[in-house]
Amino acid sequence: MSLPPESREEAIKRLTESASALEARTTREASNEAAGQAAAGQAWRIIADLFGGVFVGLALGAIVDWYFHTNPWGLIGGVLLGFAVSVWMAWSTAQRLMAQAKASGVEPKSVPFDDDEED
Repeated sequence: MSLPPESREEAIKRLTESASALEARTTREASNEAAGQAAAGQAWRIIADLFGGVFVGLALGAIVDWYFHTNPWGLIGGVLLGFAVSVWMAWSTAQRLMAQAKASGVEPKSVPFDDDEED
């Protein structure tokens, strides 16, 4: 059974609607990809805060030990202080990012539970 012939205007209208739907779908996928890249960048920023604070504390502790001859107490104190500062910086960065997400009205997606544990 053959389809009834459609007019030129109906065919153009149908093709325009299909093109609009395709464009909307690809634009949404591109914006999701950009959002994923932004989230990855923010995660790397938090990781850099964590490692940077510890390494700066380590360096400052080593300088204190070298200058005041207090081995190993300056190094230990520097690492502990650097760790505390890095945790505080990571926490404040995460709080700022969550406030921005709430202000933009974006709901965070839940991560599915992976129960593929091997006994």
